[in-house]
Amino acid sequence: MPIFTPIPQEQFVAHVLALADQIGVDRWAPSYLIGIGRGGLVPTTFLSHATGLPMLSVDYSSQVEEFVEGALARLAARTQGGDKLLFVDDINDTGGTIGRLRTILAEQGAVAGSIRFATLIDNVRSAQRVEYHAETIDRAITKDWFVFPWEAVAPQSKLADDAAAVPERTA
Repeated sequence: MPIFTPIPQEQFVAHVLALADQIGVDRWAPSYLIGIGRGGLVPTTFLSHATGLPMLSVDYSSQVEEFVEGALARLAARTQGGDKLLFVDDINDTGGTIGRLRTILAEQGAVAGSIRFATLIDNVRSAQRVEYHAETIDRAITKDWFVFPWEAVAPQSKLADDAAAVPERTA
């Protein structure tokens, strides 16, 4: 059984504000924040309020390809018109989600340099790097399963199933 570590609301808000600060001082300014469903939707909503930037979303967690590919094709097309897109997720753990999104966006013709990623927590051992993060962990040391405020209502069995989906994260 993994160790469940709740992320208190105050810590979550502090992470969002840290991301907002990083975005605010960077010369690269996103046109849109893109919430990655499902874990990135709440952080993106908060970040949109903190920065005043508009928010869009892409439904990745459902694994229903037509909801992913169609949305990413439209987003890639926006970069061809000059838009810069900042994708937001709760955690960059293995890098699987970010890597898959980057691949699809590239295949759909997204303009290089117009796509960036931000996460609340970034695993230094991830296969992917993010441009913005509020906290860094090392999965070789930290095996906790982080429970974000929006997950607090989930049954413990569902959290355990999610944690077990990629055993090396918490084993």
